[in-house]
Amino acid sequence: LSRGAIHCDFVDSDPRVLTTLRKNIAALGGDGRAMVHRSDALEFLDSPVAQGLPWDVAFADPPYKKGIALALAERWLATPFATIFGVEHEAELALTSDTEPRGQDRRVYGGTAITFLRMDT
Repeated sequence: LSRGAIHCDFVDSDPRVLTTLRKNIAALGGDGRAMVHRSDALEFLDSPVAQGLPWDVAFADPPYKKGIALALAERWLATPFATIFGVEHEAELALTSDTEPRGQDRRVYGGTAITFLRMDT
């Protein structure tokens, strides 16, 4: 929203994070342009709310060491839910093999990595 997005969906299961999100959205004047969903990311992708909603860009920052980043990447590879998907994860984790058909860009910052997956165009 602060970078000009027309609409954003925010998904988190932590009530404290949701409170902060709502405050930030209000501070940006983003009411009406954002939806906040209390849910686990994988469960949200299976929800009726997410069905039929291909996003231009999706970003995930799941807790490390729980397999969620890998599960989200596998889900995206099977059925892309966004044109560009970025997921933050622990640097030692490889989310895709080098032979994946879709474009990827992996950036490492110390113990953290962000993998960007892009649909073929």
